[in-house]
Amino acid sequence: MASNLDYLDPNLIPLEEKVKAYLEAEEDLRKATVEARSLPTTEAAEAQAAEQFDQRPATGSFDQHEDEVEQRLQNLREVLAELRQDVLALLPVRDEFVKVNLGYGPSRVGAFSVGGSSSQDYELRIVH
Repeated sequence: MASNLDYLDPNLIPLEEKVKAYLEAEEDLRKATVEARSLPTTEAAEAQAAEQFDQRPATGSFDQHEDEVEQRLQNLREVLAELRQDVLALLPVRDEFVKVNLGYGPSRVGAFSVGGSSSQDYELRIVH
């Protein structure tokens, strides 16, 4: 019975917080990717609406939205990679799951070797 409550161990709180931050960053990256993919459609609709009103952009101005979206994607990828490394560093074991509390019962997080046993590359797996 006690093993079922291992995920409530206070020593796992830093790991739980990093995993939650990782999942939030993953969701933000997903949303930003959708925004980047729909950008051409949005820009076409805006251009069509602007044509109806015969408006011209101010002299010397240029559209920065595409650059901002691309920069945001790059920043989110960097944050996600950093959080991934932090989670891997906090995991007490490799090649097996650790039970953590993500707020709705026991979830599992683990780092599993990729390719072969001599490889130092690990895949992060989160089951929630």
